Amino acid sequence: MISLILGHKGSGKTKHLIACVNEAIETSKGNVVCVEKETKLTYDVDHRARLVATDDYEIRGYDAFYGFLAGICAGNHDITDVLVDATLRIGSRDYHALATFLEEVYELSNVHDKNFVFTVSADKEELPESIFNFCTVI
Repeated sequence: MISLILGHKGSGKTKHLIACVNEAIETSKGNVVCVEKETKLTYDVDHRARLVATDDYEIRGYDAFYGFLAGICAGNHDITDVLVDATLRIGSRDYHALATFLEEVYELSNVHDKNFVFTVSADKEELPESIFNFCTVI
């Protein structure tokens, strides 16, 4: 399953994501991973979540981002939830590339039974409609 937290800068997406991470930790029977662009959430996310910064691994663009997420899933089969902040800053502001990326992550999610949550700094109307065929807005 893929869920999106939408809204422009300052709309509370990151706070909502932090609440989702902390809730997932309480309900998951496995491991929870929080991915961010740079290390900013260290004191906000429960210590039981694995916090990973993409800048530490020089992840740029959606192809590298997908490979990174697939590697995280391959490296630990006990992961149940992967929550990602700053999706457009890691990938790009190309909304069609975002749609392709999310569709690939959707397949990864289904094959490996993982839940993904992404923050996206955009309104629903700005994004391609195809995204909402496999993503839900929370």
